Order: sequence, then structure tokens, then C-alpha cells
Amino acid sequence: MKLDLILRVGTKLILPFLLIFAFYVHFHGDYGPGGGFQAGVIIAASFILYAIIFGLDAAKRVAPQAIVERLVPLGVLIYASAGLPAMIFGEGRYLDYGVYGHEFTHAHEWGILLVESGVITTVASTMLAIFYAFADRGTR
Repeated sequence: MKLDLILRVGTKLILPFLLIFAFYVHFHGDYGPGGGFQAGVIIAASFILYAIIFGLDAAKRVAPQAIVERLVPLGVLIYASAGLPAMIFGEGRYLDYGVYGHEFTHAHEWGILLVESGVITTVASTMLAIFYAFADRGTR
């Protein structure tokens, strides 16, 4: 079990950088490759790495299964509600980002960021919920 120490220390060192990179990918999605889906996958992979190295119980203390399962519909709700201001205050066109700002460029960026926030929440929590379901399969 002495080799276990190397994995634990290495994971603790790399995990914050993985999460920072995920948010970089998320916020950089307007300007280049990336966005909510890719960032959600990176976040979920970070938690899965934590679960593999430190154990499933430790991962569930960091990200409880009940909270993860509640985040799945919350992300869908964020995505769906991103178009409601356009329906109410705009010309009735769903996901028309003009209502989010005075300049089209800024309004478009804010609208995309809101939509991608729903995507990142849904993707990360769905992948983690699927991992929890498969990892718990043999313990019950």
C-alpha cells in the first residue's frame, strides 16, 4: 500500500487543475472549441478519479448522491428557462438572446453562457449519477 501514497498525493495535486481547466473550457466555449458538454465531462471525470483513488464513500461525502441526482433536472431547468425572457420580453422567439443586453454581441455571450451553464450542470451530474449507479451495483 506504499504505492497508494503516490496516487493519493498526485490526485490531490492534479484535481484542482482539472476543475480549473473544466471552467476554462466552459467559459472559452464562445470563442473556440469547448463549452458546457466538454466541461461537464471533465468535471465528472475529476470526481470519478477522486472516487477511484479515495473510494466511493469518500467521493459521496464530497458530492452526495442525493444532491447529484437533484442537479440533473436543475440543469435542464436552467437550459429551458434561458429562453423564457425572450418569450416574455422579446418578440416571442425562444432563445433569442437580444433581451440579455443592449449590444447584440454582449447579449449573445450572456445568453450562450446561461444555456451552457445548464448544459454543464446536467452533463456533469448525469455522468456522476451513472457512475454512482454502476459503482454501487455490487455493494447492495
